[in-house]
Amino acid sequence: MVSRTYVDHAASSPIVPEAAAAMAELLGRPGNPSSLHGAGRAARRVLEEARESLAADLGARPGEVVFTSGGTEANNLALLGLRSAGRPRLAVSAVEHPSVAAVKGRLDEVVELPVLPSGHLDLDAASRLVDARTGLVSVMWVNNETGAVQPVAAVVELAHRAGALAHSDAVQAFGHLEVDVGVAGPDLLSVSAHKLGGPVGIGALVVRRGVTLAPVGFGGGQEARLRSGTVPVALAAGFAAASRVAAARREHEAERLAALRDRLIAGALAAVPGTRSNTVEPCSPAIVNLTFAGVRADDVLLLLDAAGFDASTGSACTAGVHQPSEVLLAMGRSTADAAASLRFSFGPDTTTDQVDPLLAVLPGVVERARSAS
Repeated sequence: MVSRTYVDHAASSPIVPEAAAAMAELLGRPGNPSSLHGAGRAARRVLEEARESLAADLGARPGEVVFTSGGTEANNLALLGLRSAGRPRLAVSAVEHPSVAAVKGRLDEVVELPVLPSGHLDLDAASRLVDARTGLVSVMWVNNETGAVQPVAAVVELAHRAGALAHSDAVQAFGHLEVDVGVAGPDLLSVSAHKLGGPVGIGALVVRRGVTLAPVGFGGGQEARLRSGTVPVALAAGFAAASRVAAARREHEAERLAALRDRLIAGALAAVPGTRSNTVEPCSPAIVNLTFAGVRADDVLLLLDAAGFDASTGSACTAGVHQPSEVLLAMGRSTADAAASLRFSFGPDTTTDQVDPLLAVLPGVVERARSAS
């Protein structure tokens, strides 16, 4: 059998032992955290301890953390739940995750904020587009395809200056970069557990004190009357444990992964003619996006898969039928180049012993893909 190397952590990162242990301890326990009996109170205590721990890692108050099923639901709640009287317009960047970008088909007034060829927000253009009709500005913290780190604090300032609120999808930032809502100042912030070594199926929306949202679903209103449904206590505990682990090693890991990122980019540019890096500073230490001119990305992906490397053509949330990357198109890339790009993303188990073999097979893989195109 071919040994496998996983370089798709931005899609989902394997659960860390500390999170698995926290969950295992709770999976056999009875008790709904909304019940008033002893088992219910015990479950509630675990849930609130997880909320407090997560809030501390986010620079938020515990009461500002609303648990959701993941980043997608958190984004949906932030964008669809806000009701700003006299401010019906929503402004979103042109490179958002599908759970934000698709709001353009659901609300009447959505303005798209352009980005520079580097993938970073064009702040000058944004300042002209955010006006007195804008109720919310949503710009992701780290792009899920290219790793571009957006100027969140500047976006918050721009939004507040216009009298609007600010939201950031921090799913790809949390765990790799310092995400502190008290410092950056967004009014709403989305995070997800399984991108940083926590379990799949839980995320959170930070709703800053004083911000009013309307629920987009109905039921028991368990989470601050914003999100209904029984909260999965074991998943919340796993999320909090994974967050603590990520926070403790973040600085060291950022330095280590950035070196691997730069090694992969430099090696690919040197070894594979016609390669372009779409990952430009400031960027995540954990994401690399490369265009291999003259190929179909799916061909490269399948050849890498056969060689034992798990990579991605972009957002896993749009996987299935590969289309040219909307993110790269928004950055001004051609349709051909946007359809010839792959994402490699790193996590705790990524080492030079994985990056170097990847670099060794890339020239042959790309050559074969080009001959098939």
